[in-house]
Amino acid sequence: MLQLICFHHSFKELKFSSLYYSWKSLLMSLMGDPADENLETKEMDARSLSFSHGQEPYVHKVGIPPRQNLFKEFQSTVKETLFADDPLRSFKDQSKSRKLVLGIEAIFPIIGWGRTYNLTKLRGDLIAGLTIASLCIPQDIGYAKLANLDPQYGLYSSFIPPLIYAVMGSSRDIAIGPVAVVSLLLGTLLQSEIDPIANPVDYRRLAFTATFFAGITQATLGILRLGFLIDFLSHAAIVGFMGGAAITITLQQLKGFLGIEMFTKKTDVISVIHSVLSSAHHGWNWQTIVIGASFLAFLLYAKYIGKKNPKFFWVPAIAPLISVILSTLFVFLIRADKHGVAIVKHIDKGLNPSSVKEIYFTGDYLGKGFRIGIVAGMIALTEATAIGRTFASMKDYQLDGNKEMVALGAMNVVGSMTSCYVATGSFSRSAVNFMSGCETAVSNIVMSVVVFLTLQFLTPLFKYTPNVILATIIISAVINLVDYKAAILIWKIDKFDFVACMGAFFGVVFASVEIGLLIAVSISFAKILLQVTRPRTAILGKIPRTTVYRNIQQYPEATRVPGVLIIRVDSAIYFSNSNYVKERILRWLMDEEELVKGDYQTRIQFLMVEMSPVTDIDTSGIHALEELFRSLQKRDVQLVLANPGPIVIDKLHTSNFATLLGEDKIFLTVAEAVAYCSTKLAEEP
Repeated sequence: MLQLICFHHSFKELKFSSLYYSWKSLLMSLMGDPADENLETKEMDARSLSFSHGQEPYVHKVGIPPRQNLFKEFQSTVKETLFADDPLRSFKDQSKSRKLVLGIEAIFPIIGWGRTYNLTKLRGDLIAGLTIASLCIPQDIGYAKLANLDPQYGLYSSFIPPLIYAVMGSSRDIAIGPVAVVSLLLGTLLQSEIDPIANPVDYRRLAFTATFFAGITQATLGILRLGFLIDFLSHAAIVGFMGGAAITITLQQLKGFLGIEMFTKKTDVISVIHSVLSSAHHGWNWQTIVIGASFLAFLLYAKYIGKKNPKFFWVPAIAPLISVILSTLFVFLIRADKHGVAIVKHIDKGLNPSSVKEIYFTGDYLGKGFRIGIVAGMIALTEATAIGRTFASMKDYQLDGNKEMVALGAMNVVGSMTSCYVATGSFSRSAVNFMSGCETAVSNIVMSVVVFLTLQFLTPLFKYTPNVILATIIISAVINLVDYKAAILIWKIDKFDFVACMGAFFGVVFASVEIGLLIAVSISFAKILLQVTRPRTAILGKIPRTTVYRNIQQYPEATRVPGVLIIRVDSAIYFSNSNYVKERILRWLMDEEELVKGDYQTRIQFLMVEMSPVTDIDTSGIHALEELFRSLQKRDVQLVLANPGPIVIDKLHTSNFATLLGEDKIFLTVAEAVAYCSTKLAEEP
């Protein structure tokens, strides 16, 4: 009974005190006296710490998670790392026969959505497939030349791979085929090993070998669920790389656009410009330039129409095929090929021949094909994944990245055995596919059928197609890859990202595609290492009239607690950054001590580390805390920890650091830790 009376008396005191300070806070804010407000803040701190006749407030203990056995802990880690999307969720509580069906559907998604396919969906897919076919045929011929291969290999790569993807892929909108960036990359890397003009057979075999290993790389990443590795190439680096590649591709097309016969094999801007200017007096063909300029203006105007009015999306899609037909008729009728206008001349008729025996499985070219395949496969995978995710988010459906990798890998492995080179998702074709109203991957099948008919019956019609029209189609296709708006936004958001973007861009433009790619990857890794080894730290202050503590740089009105320095570490503490974290905390302390000494304030007696952002800590991190603890002891400063997470607190107890520090120095919240420190400061004479 006596305890209840005491509790009631304390509660009344607290209630009256709270009302008093609330009214006082309101009056002070109306008066606007900052000195009185600071005094009021300090009084609130002292009151919150030692109310009810000096009794200490209740302090919550930091919970220690229950121990897991080693196997369960390892199983949980592997699951979160490799199976974060829980791919086996649909198999739970299912019969064996149903699990078998689900397993087959996981490998071949067409079985799942094929059961609900109807004529309405077929209509949308048919229109979309015919539209992207009209775009892909002229592009494929041009991209094959970009890869230094004969035109038919571009068409081959839009026949078999899309059929494989339609069966195994999970994206409804992505359109498969050769793309400009991968074609340029492959052509550049292959050309550095074999001269395509002097030795076309070995060059073609190496291209098939690289395609095979590109597919193996993609499928392996998907099967082992290592798709997160492609995320190491940052968005900024990709923007810069794509922009640089677009400039390089455009410069390479000057050979066909100007009718130059002798052209440099290098891709850097200096060499290309020198080659163009050196052939200006005798190497340019004015008829070729007129044809190219006319149709380039037509293609760009068609793009403008489609962009200005989305209803006319089909205009830029069909414009390349119209350009090919008109230019071919024009050249044939006036026999412009007799006046120096270069033409395609010959495209092999018929379906893809087998190329299994042409792949290098032994010899010196095996290693070279493997290396080139890995690079080309990763770039192709990055582009396809980005495109697939973009359109999946627009249509609000889930895209399994690992399944996509397996599908892309399978189609390139099969493609390498059927005379195809590396195929992936094309952004221009996928955008047209989306705008055309595609419903499923059947649009890829329709496109493949059109390419099949072209290979079987129409290739002789391309004999008089001028090379300049292929150059203009490529230029108009890649010009949108120079995303200057994205570069400006990157500059505004993150200057380091902008450095990565520009590094990749200038590396491609002024050196080579592989150098630009190397710079992009290197800067991306450098950013990760910098963020890991140099994590951010911040001094926290109390937001007035709250118990919330925030970064004083973000909230200038936040006030420091006298005698207490509160520091937040915004990263896990590992071997790579533990020494830096310790030294940075001590440097904060030295700076604060100098500031306090100059203003004649209460000296720092408690250093609190707010650990809520610290998701993990290793042995090096714990040793760093021990060294920090000993350094603070020599300075007569006590170390206090606030809000360590479950993994961190478990390791602190296991290592006995919690005992060394004292369990009474580990608190659930910053407010409780400040209450403890202020109480101790108030007890001092």
